[in-house]
Amino acid sequence: MKLVRYGNKDAESPGLIDSLGKLRDLSGEVEDITPEVLAPEKLSKLRLLDHNSLPQITEETRLGIPLKGIPKIVAVGQNYLGHIAEMGYEPPREPVIFNKAVSSLLGPFDPMIKPLTSIKMDYEVELAAIFSKPALNVSTPNALSYVAGYAVMNDGSERYYQKERAGGTTKGKSCDTFGPLGPWLVTSDEIVNPQQLRIWTKINGELRQDSNTSEMVFSIAQLISYVSEFMSFQPGDVLTTGSPHGVGGGFDPPKWLQPGDIIEMGIDGLGQQRHEVLAYSSQ
Repeated sequence: MKLVRYGNKDAESPGLIDSLGKLRDLSGEVEDITPEVLAPEKLSKLRLLDHNSLPQITEETRLGIPLKGIPKIVAVGQNYLGHIAEMGYEPPREPVIFNKAVSSLLGPFDPMIKPLTSIKMDYEVELAAIFSKPALNVSTPNALSYVAGYAVMNDGSERYYQKERAGGTTKGKSCDTFGPLGPWLVTSDEIVNPQQLRIWTKINGELRQDSNTSEMVFSIAQLISYVSEFMSFQPGDVLTTGSPHGVGGGFDPPKWLQPGDIIEMGIDGLGQQRHEVLAYSSQ
């Protein structure tokens, strides 16, 4: 299933995308797409519905963040060798993890806002895993059984904040609008192998990132097992798994995002995002 939330910001309704790509309303079945809806037994009930008989939404409408009430976002850095090389890092012996603020979350077609003091705004297309049930001290072979589904995520970055200001990575990754997620949450039964998906980004029509999730240093299953040694994942938590080469900071000279730029990114089977970069405004 492709689960979505549609409508005006902060007033979205639950829905799904049917087999023909049509938007269907789910409000007769669930109040919203929340972490509770991702429980395996509840997803099974939704799968058994006749999706083509659900009310069709025919008018053009905004798509929002596909899950309401995400508890936390755990992010992974330096997880594709090409990206490690372009950024001048050493390959990590263990996964590099950091937190990304939930206040960074954004709908898949909403504008991204360049922060007031930003000078090195960047993009990172990533495969995100969303959890269906608590996961603590899980083994790598069993790790994917805890995943409700997958989505495209842009791990927006401000490299000046991240690398040149003191105090760690999180502030360069957590600016408002720096966490676009969606367009939909694709349940894990539709993704046969999450390690065999094309992943890409275009900026103003120029293909910048073009890789495959098979190029990850640490697989999604390995990452889940690793992180769950130190903290539990809870239903609705998001694990975003690193970005391939081709980010703006990897070019010489760098290609930082500017107001007016158009970001398009996607992953096989998970859909595409599109964002215009806007300048910060206090209005």
